[in-house]
Amino acid sequence: MKSRTLLASLLLLPPATAPTIAAEVQSFEARVVAIHSGDTVTVLDGNLERHKVRLAGIDAPRKAQPFGERARRNLARALYSKDVRVEWERRDGNGRLVARLWVAPPELNCRRPACPKTLDVSLTQIASGLAWHFEPYETAQVTGDHERYASAEEEARARKTGLWSKPDPVPPWEWQPGSIDRPEQLSGSQSLPEDR
Repeated sequence: MKSRTLLASLLLLPPATAPTIAAEVQSFEARVVAIHSGDTVTVLDGNLERHKVRLAGIDAPRKAQPFGERARRNLARALYSKDVRVEWERRDGNGRLVARLWVAPPELNCRRPACPKTLDVSLTQIASGLAWHFEPYETAQVTGDHERYASAEEEARARKTGLWSKPDPVPPWEWQPGSIDRPEQLSGSQSLPEDR
């Protein structure tokens, strides 16, 4: 119960305690129209312009990597066809916005665009054990995010949830197709179990 309380306090940031965003961060409202992976989506803004968005501060397993599809499905449940607030300040080498996405928490059951968007989706992916806190860019993170993301990853590891249920999961920046961490090929009557 104590870990649920900690997790809830990490994931839900009331507006009065939300982190301060630097002036150079740009923000806009959008709707999520595509989920590409566990850390990349496409949004449609109010001018009907599409933007490919890479979630800031995390790195999810690649599609062919163990837990890659599960990370994508988890992100789809959280975001697909939902209104979000996009906060970004740079583009990556592929032209994607590197952004934090905020969505209304599901327990609000709010169906209108003006719902309070207080759930940090990157943090939920980490807390679910479906992404790593991507520390190479931690200095670019908003004040306080580094500590929240690092704590969420530590807690997911301790609970052995998601990718942390496997001993020594290989992070996506080290994983190569065909590595020993790749799912086994199954034959005949065997079925592929869902990622644990």
